[in-house]
Amino acid sequence: DYEKEYPLLLENEQLVICYESNTDSRKSLYSTTLPYATDEPSTTQRNHHQQQPVNVTEPVIYFVTPTYPRREQIAEIIRLGQTLMHVPRLHWIVADDTSSCSEVLNSHIRKFGIPYTQLASPMPEMYRGRKNAPRGVANRRAALNWIRRNQKKRGVLYFGDDDNTFDLKLFSEIRYTKKVSMFPVGLIGDYGISSPIVRNGRVEGFFDSWPAKRKWPVDMAGFAVSLEYLALSPNATMPFKAGYEEDEFLKSIGLKLEDIEPKARNCTEILVWHTQTKSSKSPTVRISMDRQKLDKLNLGALLRRLESMGVNHISESEGKRLCLQTGLCTPGTTAQAIVNGSVKPFSFWFS
Repeated sequence: DYEKEYPLLLENEQLVICYESNTDSRKSLYSTTLPYATDEPSTTQRNHHQQQPVNVTEPVIYFVTPTYPRREQIAEIIRLGQTLMHVPRLHWIVADDTSSCSEVLNSHIRKFGIPYTQLASPMPEMYRGRKNAPRGVANRRAALNWIRRNQKKRGVLYFGDDDNTFDLKLFSEIRYTKKVSMFPVGLIGDYGISSPIVRNGRVEGFFDSWPAKRKWPVDMAGFAVSLEYLALSPNATMPFKAGYEEDEFLKSIGLKLEDIEPKARNCTEILVWHTQTKSSKSPTVRISMDRQKLDKLNLGALLRRLESMGVNHISESEGKRLCLQTGLCTPGTTAQAIVNGSVKPFSFWFS
């Protein structure tokens, strides 16, 4: 069974290039004019006005982000994009676990001005029904295939999930990776950390609370790979086997212990954290009136925007009264307004 789960390509795997831009059009999303004056500009203010020139000879970091449609998706992408805006010479590969291209997702990715590729790469159906589904594997495999198709052989590959937290120092650390660089990842497992064990500047083992007979017990966010080194293994891939994705990928590129370059001050600093957003189901909000009337308030546009992001769902049912009268009960919460401490129905504005 394990061997069947580890083919290079599956016949039903999909890779659709939805949108792509190789132009770096980054600029400040906000005005640099502050509503107050200070005698001494802050570090942030100085950085806004003193843009550092980009060294076009630096290796490009190909930052691969697997994502999937959910209530928190757009919020995660916005937060991550705000970080990546500050990283020069970076190409953001966002691989979405869906068979169709999301224009909503694209509208938020492209506003950052970062060179990017948006892929639609759904998990094969044969794996979706599993209790421990290998989430993100189809997305990362699609990104690897995109790199090969486009013959990217100079630069650095890094897998960064959309809910992780990254110190900007990480990017300067991994940019000149020769083969494979490694570094600690915070908030992992029972130890609260996953890290290489380093002595005299060399990696000699690993500190991770889930050994599971893995040769390379590391987190996905804990390593970067040179594309030159990756190109030496044209069959490198990742299995649809939850928990063993990192281990088998690093095996597939022929990694040896002596090839590892410890970063983050010999793995004494934490530059990436495995933060995880608590996922919740999108609530249904019942509006007991014609939604078009809400366009006379800000709520019309606001609720449509949230619904397009999958944050909530809007129902125009009469709610509890209709449920009692007909037995046709729509789940969700009846929307109300608060005016001067008193709860009012939305009809309050239109009576």
